[in-house]
Amino acid sequence: MAKRKPQSTLAGDVPSRQRIWEGIRLIAHSGRPVTMARLDTFVPEMPRTRVVDYLRGLIAAGYIERINPTKGIGDVAEYRLIRDIGVEAPRVRRDGSEPPVPGREQLWRTIKIIGEFTAAQLAEAATTPRRAVAETTAQEYCQFLALAGYLHITRAGGANLPARYRLASGRWTGPMAPQIRRTKELYDPNTQEVVYTRVTKIEGGEP
Repeated sequence: MAKRKPQSTLAGDVPSRQRIWEGIRLIAHSGRPVTMARLDTFVPEMPRTRVVDYLRGLIAAGYIERINPTKGIGDVAEYRLIRDIGVEAPRVRRDGSEPPVPGREQLWRTIKIIGEFTAAQLAEAATTPRRAVAETTAQEYCQFLALAGYLHITRAGGANLPARYRLASGRWTGPMAPQIRRTKELYDPNTQEVVYTRVTKIEGGEP
């Protein structure tokens, strides 16, 4: 099925940290200090506690720092970006520690560098000491990515013969992994598009 733009901004599909990080980078690159008021223009509906928690994590991990001293209640905190790692938001907890990367993100990153692969080979290559990736997870992800045109099938699967895949030319859309929704859609947060929808038939044969 052809890809389509979401009807809303689909804010929930892009991780909160990503949207906050994009705001921080845009403000910082404009030459202005980062403040909560300025961030509000990028995440107007996001709970302030979520923004504050992420800022604390970024400070603890050394990505941003406060540039004005605390003088009293009501002071506006100002921050600057001191470690810009690019478009992908740092994944940090409040204490600055980094949680394990989710399995599909590991798969997506590995797909870019592995070349040609089977689902089993992809799962093995994407597995890290902190998080193992199951072959079944890789298999489902490969199937959805292939249906959406992200993966090219270099060898069709058959009885006792696993399918082989490689990243299709020009289909690396960015660092954020395309997501399989519960509705069996594939959503790409890099382009903010639903790129594939699995059509299921209802009783009587009508889609």
